[in-house]
Parts: sequence; structure tokens; C-alpha cells
Amino acid sequence: MSTDSLTETPSNEPVQDEVGDKSEISLLGRATQTLHRLSSAVKAQVLGRDDVIEMAIIALIADGHVLLEDFPGSGKTTLAKALGEAIVIESSDKESPIAAFRRIQFTPDLLPSDVTGVPIFDSNSNAFHFRRGPLFAHVVLADEINRTSPKVQSAMLEAMGEKQVTVDNVTYPLDDLFFVIATQNPLDLVGTYPLPTPQLDRFLFKLTMDHIDRDAELEVLNTLKQRKQDSNKITISRHDVLEARKIIEESVYVSDAVKTALVDTSRNLRTDERVLQGNSTRSIVLMLPALQVSAALRGRSFVSAEDIELLLPKVLGHRIELAPGVSDMNKILQDNMQEPMEQLARGTLG
Repeated sequence: MSTDSLTETPSNEPVQDEVGDKSEISLLGRATQTLHRLSSAVKAQVLGRDDVIEMAIIALIADGHVLLEDFPGSGKTTLAKALGEAIVIESSDKESPIAAFRRIQFTPDLLPSDVTGVPIFDSNSNAFHFRRGPLFAHVVLADEINRTSPKVQSAMLEAMGEKQVTVDNVTYPLDDLFFVIATQNPLDLVGTYPLPTPQLDRFLFKLTMDHIDRDAELEVLNTLKQRKQDSNKITISRHDVLEARKIIEESVYVSDAVKTALVDTSRNLRTDERVLQGNSTRSIVLMLPALQVSAALRGRSFVSAEDIELLLPKVLGHRIELAPGVSDMNKILQDNMQEPMEQLARGTLG
């Protein structure tokens, strides 16, 4: 289905130029520049993964989280570390206990306090003080998240959903810029605890990292020394990242026709006999800011069908449970998207 003509705003909505008024031009342009600088910083360290990097940046700015299915040595740690270390803390926040990047290796014997933190008794002050765990970071790599117990997974659920952790009935807020990249090996399932539906629903995207192509793999070997020397040359302040999030939310237009297409696709999926359980309302709520970021990355001040077709499979794929014997998720999504997207096209052209 062609989307060349789907990038106009619907005729029954206020007409907007692609870049809006002059104030929006400067603000949205600045936000888009922040996104491209983030992308450049990560791409300088992670080769052959441009599509995954784009999705990670969209999720970060859209205040979501990413679940990666990958193989060992595929570059997930480098990606998360490059993204975290590209974000610098302002001088006024130097005393902040929030780290740029933390990695948590999940194992069956891990305890919730190992990731959230624990109260420590200080004999000098004769009082307990909270020692923050590795969740207190801007970017957290939750490595092999399905290898830990449901208790630890539930602690992650609160952190990802509410941006807070609760220890001994005391709640501690996480930073506004809190982003989780979790991984799981799609083949090695021995001794794992599959993520329950509520946990999966907290991830904006579920992405698969296949092996990179031959040319990219050769470039990894040829540029190893240079990339180590060039690490952290491009940095973006935490303030700029949060500002970009706010600007895009306020400046990128989402038409009623786009929202209708999302709702109708979801309703189609829920009534499809090939689908055992459809996606939640939360999934399309979380998708809206992601669509706005996708539009901004492409230099637009409005969401189009192009953004929906790019993101919908990555947002809904892990939220839909298929009926027994059914396996072709992509065909089911395309079938259920077809009519709502055609309606969107007709409304746009009208």
C-alpha cells in the first residue's frame, strides 16, 4: 500500500505546514538536532545497527523501554553504554546519585534489593541510609531479564511503570530520564522465567537483533581502535534530551484520523479469530509519543501513515497472543491494518 500521499493533514483538521509557525520551527528544529546528535553518538560506536539505534532513540525520547531478543556478542551492551554515556549530567547535577549507565546481569539468585537498593545502618549517625541500586541510572541494561525470579521482575515492573522503587515501605523516585534496555536470548530458554504479560506490556518495543551483514562486520574489526579513541566525542546534556521530549510532545501534531486508525486496528485484532489476546489500550497510548518522535526524526511536524506502518509491528508484536497453530504475526497485523490505513488515506486525500 502506497503512503506517498499520506503525509498531508486531514482536510477536516486545522491545516499546518510541515514545520509550523516560526517559533515551532526553531523549537522543533532544535529538538530534531538533539535526536540526530544522539544518533550520531551511538552510531559512531555501534556499526550495522542503524534500525535498532533509531528505535532505541525513539523509545528513549518517547519515555518508553525496549526489549531486545539477541544472541551473545551482538552489540547490545555497546549500544546501551554508548547511549548512556552520550548523555552527560549538567554541572549543577554533579552531586546527583544518578549514573549515566548501569548494567545488571540477571541471575536466578538475584534479589530485588540487588537492583533497587537497600537500607544500610550507619553507626556514626545511628540511623539507616538508603544505598541506591543500579536502577538509579539514566540508561539501564537489564541483561537476560528472563533469568531472574518473578520477585525481581516485579521490582522492575514498578520501576519501569511508575519511575520509582519501594524498599521497606519507603518509595524512592527515579530520574525523569530513566530508560531500560532489557535483553533475552530467544534460543537458550533452560532455567528461565518467561516475562508475564504485564511486564511485557511495559516495553514500548520488542526488537530482534540478527547478525550484522558482512561489510558491517568487517568494519567492526577494521575500526576497533579508532572507535575506542573516539568514544564520547559527541555528548548531549540531560536537559537537552528532556527538552526535546517536551518540545516534540507539544509541537508534533497527531490528527484524529491517525488516532482512529490506531483504535480501529486494535479493535480488528481483538476480534480476529487468529488472535487469542489482543493488545491493551495502554499500548496505543504509549505509541502516540513514539509516533511523534518518528515524525520529528523525519523532519515533519505531524504524524503520518509512514510512522504508523514503521512502529505498529514493533509496538504490538509482543503484546498479541496468537491462537494455537497460528504463527504469522506480520500477516495478521497487515490484514488488520489494511482497512484502517485505507480510511486514513481517504481522509487525508479528501
